[in-house]
Amino acid sequence: MNSIHRRSALAGLLGGVAGAALPVRAAFAQSNEQAAALGREWSNMRWRRGIENQRMADLGDGTFLNPIMSGDHPDPSILKDGDDYYMTFSSFESVPGIHIWHSRDLVNWTPVTAALTKNIGSVWAPELCKHGDRYFVYIPARFPDYRSSYVIWADSIEGPWSDPVDLKLPAHIDPGHAVGEDGKRYLFLSGGDRVKLTDDGLATDGAPEHVYDPWRYPDDWIVEGFAPEGPKITRHGDWFYMITAVGGTAGPPTGHMVIAARSRSIDGPWENCPHNPIVRTVSGAEKWWSRGHATLVEGPDGSWWMVYHGYENAFWTLGRQTLLDPIEWTDDGWFRAKGGDLARPIAKPGSGEALPHGMALSDDFSTDKFGLQWSLYDPQADEGARLTRRDGALHMRAKGTAPSNCSPLTFVQGDLAYEIEVEIEIDPGVTAGVILFYDRALYGGLGFDAHRFVTHQYGIERGRPANPNGQRMFMRLTNAYNVVYFDTSPDGINWKRFDRQMEVSGYHHNVRGGFMMLRPGIYAAGEGEARFRNFRFRAL
Repeated sequence: MNSIHRRSALAGLLGGVAGAALPVRAAFAQSNEQAAALGREWSNMRWRRGIENQRMADLGDGTFLNPIMSGDHPDPSILKDGDDYYMTFSSFESVPGIHIWHSRDLVNWTPVTAALTKNIGSVWAPELCKHGDRYFVYIPARFPDYRSSYVIWADSIEGPWSDPVDLKLPAHIDPGHAVGEDGKRYLFLSGGDRVKLTDDGLATDGAPEHVYDPWRYPDDWIVEGFAPEGPKITRHGDWFYMITAVGGTAGPPTGHMVIAARSRSIDGPWENCPHNPIVRTVSGAEKWWSRGHATLVEGPDGSWWMVYHGYENAFWTLGRQTLLDPIEWTDDGWFRAKGGDLARPIAKPGSGEALPHGMALSDDFSTDKFGLQWSLYDPQADEGARLTRRDGALHMRAKGTAPSNCSPLTFVQGDLAYEIEVEIEIDPGVTAGVILFYDRALYGGLGFDAHRFVTHQYGIERGRPANPNGQRMFMRLTNAYNVVYFDTSPDGINWKRFDRQMEVSGYHHNVRGGFMMLRPGIYAAGEGEARFRNFRFRAL
């Protein structure tokens, strides 16, 4: 019986009334489910399990259960390229970024490459497109003291990808690429604006102009803010359709939404859809919150779909995950969403080939997974030089004093409960360990130096009890429905529970800002080197 079933079986015991009837022995042995700060129960949701027991959308019976990309895969930009589909997402401060994934059926996705290897700031809502035989990604990014949008390009989706070219667009985000009936290229931008591109797509041709006033929801709706963003243009029949997100990307679960407008010309005028919003979370009781930032895409069998993101009920810590919603075109030339709140299995698109989905997150460090799995947080230009792989270990040169300033190595995962385990050996003067990292001001985890443990909680360093294991130990971090605990071992056989556990459901955007997820990872601070061996991941 998998964990989601065990949770549902215990739902009655967690309600409080039955709690008094628990046998005395329950005080001495608690399951992960009993200890969890549970949100709403979704006992009917049964994902298929793939690599390392990770959940996958494809149920193997001709249906799928969202998300198609679990974990932090926000602002999806999807490209149909013949029989192939490619998708990328916001990568924020993690470098390498702009990870590109490949599918042939819209449900199963295989990693291809990380197209962005240079730190250009926090990366928001990119646009992946193809013009002629060349691939482009348009990337809004921001440092505290400089913001703009950039473009990178490649003649093959696998790369090599060019260095970023600055488009000098400081006042806009969320570019959406379009080719008009005039054959000219454009970027549609946040706020209903647009800018023309040069024919090669590597520079702007003139100043941004305002071309569209987005549909506005009723004043009494509970949202985060108007914030029109994420315009995506699809040409279908005689119309250009503009799909826009309004309502704010986080905040109240009922905020984000998908709206549509259309025009017979790329120059407008744009007519708002009378059925807006096309998609919206109408209740916090739904499985998926803050649904928005959509793109229309044709499936392999000629059916039509929307790809967009949403937060999973009670799991803001996983970031915004990628959802697939079927649509149908209506007699009036508009379209409607058919998937409802996406809490139930949906028939897969027909005709497509199911590629292997996902990737192993365990790493024996014998091959280079930097970029595909691992990314550094807000790295300096030469940060990658801190990492070398040899003798079956990842050698990480220490930096800074704590996770807050050492640019930890992290990855995206998409399960509600999981564990990571790794063997760590340190030089004198180094502190290293395992963490859950949101940003430099909000993280939790456990580290050690040669003499003491250090507990990371709320983004600060707290307890420092004695370390009996010295400069080498095995560490295990378990995150069970946002309750986190640690086990340590001198030999990988005999384990001891560390006497500090934590609840981390508040480590997310609505507390800290930044739009990211709570990423598992490893770090090394101080002076010297840490060596990591046999990193293991397993979903629970």
